[in-house]
Amino acid sequence: MPEFDTALIWLRRDLRLDDHAAFYHALKASRAVVPVFIFDTDILEALTERADRRVEFIRESLAALKRELETHGSSLVVRHGSARQLMPQLAAEFNADAVFCNRDYEPAAITRDAAVAAALAQAGRVLRDYKDQVIFEQDEILTQAGTPFGVFTPYKNAWLKKLTPFYLTPYPVTRYLNRLARLPPQPLPALADIGFRRTNLDALGIHTGSAGGQALFENFVERMANYKLARDFPAVKGPSYLSVHLRFGTVSIRRLAFSAHGMGGAGAETWLAELIWRELYQQLLWHHPYLAVGRAYKPQFDALDWPNPPGHFAAWCEARTGYPLIDAAMRQLNQTGTMHNRLRMVAASFLTKDLHVDWRLGERYFAEKLIDFDLAANNGGWQWAASTGCDAQPWFRIFNPVTQSEKFDAEGKFIKRYLPELAAVPAKYVHAPWQLPSEFQHAYGVTIGKDYPAPLVDHAAARAVTLALYKRAGGNEE
Repeated sequence: MPEFDTALIWLRRDLRLDDHAAFYHALKASRAVVPVFIFDTDILEALTERADRRVEFIRESLAALKRELETHGSSLVVRHGSARQLMPQLAAEFNADAVFCNRDYEPAAITRDAAVAAALAQAGRVLRDYKDQVIFEQDEILTQAGTPFGVFTPYKNAWLKKLTPFYLTPYPVTRYLNRLARLPPQPLPALADIGFRRTNLDALGIHTGSAGGQALFENFVERMANYKLARDFPAVKGPSYLSVHLRFGTVSIRRLAFSAHGMGGAGAETWLAELIWRELYQQLLWHHPYLAVGRAYKPQFDALDWPNPPGHFAAWCEARTGYPLIDAAMRQLNQTGTMHNRLRMVAASFLTKDLHVDWRLGERYFAEKLIDFDLAANNGGWQWAASTGCDAQPWFRIFNPVTQSEKFDAEGKFIKRYLPELAAVPAKYVHAPWQLPSEFQHAYGVTIGKDYPAPLVDHAAARAVTLALYKRAGGNEE
C-alpha cells in the first residue's frame, strides 16, 4: 500500500523522467504524484545577464519534460518565486503529504532545503531527499582514517573499488507512471514572464532536454574509445559535450558511468576518470562548505597577495591579451557559453600566473558565462589551476601559453575559428604573432598592436613574479 495519498516531486537539477531517484521513490510511495518546478528568484535575481543561456536551457528542457508528462495524462506545475516560500504553499495547494527531491550538495541549496523541510514539518508534512546526481556522495568514499580524500588518484581507486552493479542500476520509473497525478496541461511561463530574453542557444546547436542529452551521448559512445587521444585538442571533436546535461540532470549519471565502466579501454577509462573528478569536487564542497565563499582549499594560500594589475582582468575577459590561444578560448566562452576543458585550464593558469589576477575573479567570470556552470566543478577547476586547491597543479609548474598552443592547436585551426583577424597568418607564427616580421604583417593583413594586440605580458618575466608570489605565501617545492 502506498504510504502517501498525494506527494510533490520537486525538480531542480534533474530535469528528466528516466532513471530518476526521487521520481521513482515518490511514485512508489504515493497514490498521486504532482511534478513541480520553481524558477527560484533567490537564484535568478543574482544573475547579471537577462539573456542567460542556462535559464533558456532550463526553460526549453522543462517544455520537453512537460510534453512527455502530458503523454502520460499528467503535466508539470511551474511557478516563479522564492522556492523557500512556494514549496510549502504548493504542498498545501495540492494537499500533499510529502515532497520528494534529489539532494543538492551546495551550501546555499542545503540551507534552502532545510528551511523548506522545517516549514513542511510545521504543517505536518515531510521532505524526503535522495542521491541522484552522483554515484557516491557525502561520506560514502572516505580514507581508511575516515577522513575526506584530498588527492584524486587514491579517491579514484577507492571509488572504483566500491563500485558494484548495484550503484549503476537505473531506477525503473516507467513501472510506476500510472501514479502520476491526473492534471490538465499546465501553463509554462515564457522567458519574458520570468524577466529573461532569448539567447543564441538555437544558433549554437545546443539541444536541450533528455532527447538532446541522449542524442549527444549516443554520438559520444561511438567516439569514446578515442577520447583519451582526442580530448585535449580543441579543434577536434573529442569531448562528450554532455557537461550541460549533467549539470541540469537531463542525462543520468548512472547510465553514463555504466556505459564507460562497461566499455573499458583507455578512452572509456579516461572519461570515467573525468566523471570521478566531478564527484570528488562535489564531495569536497559538501565536506568543506567554506570553498563556496572564496576560501582556498590550501589555507596558506588565502594569504596570497594578488597584485591584480589594472586592466589585466578586463583584457583577459575581453580576449585582448595578445596570446592567441587564450584570446580564442575567451571568445569561445563569450560567444557560446562553452569552453574546451584543456583551454579552461590554460586560460585559468594564464589569468593567475601570467596576469597575476586573483583566481576568484576568474571563477566568478566563468560562473557568469558558462552554460554548464557547476559550483563544485568550477571552484575545483579554478583552485586546481591556481595551485590553491585539492590535488592541484603544483604552483611552480606554470603552463606556457605558447607551448600549449603549439602542442594542442598546432595548425591554429581553433585559433583562426575564433580570431579571424589571424586567419592568414601561417601556423609558424599564429601561436606568437608578435614574432611575425613587420614586413610580413601587412601581407598577412594583421598589424600587431592594431589589428591584434601585442602581448600584455612577457611569459618568462611573469613566471618569475609568480614564483616569488607563491613563495612569500608559504609555498614549498615538495
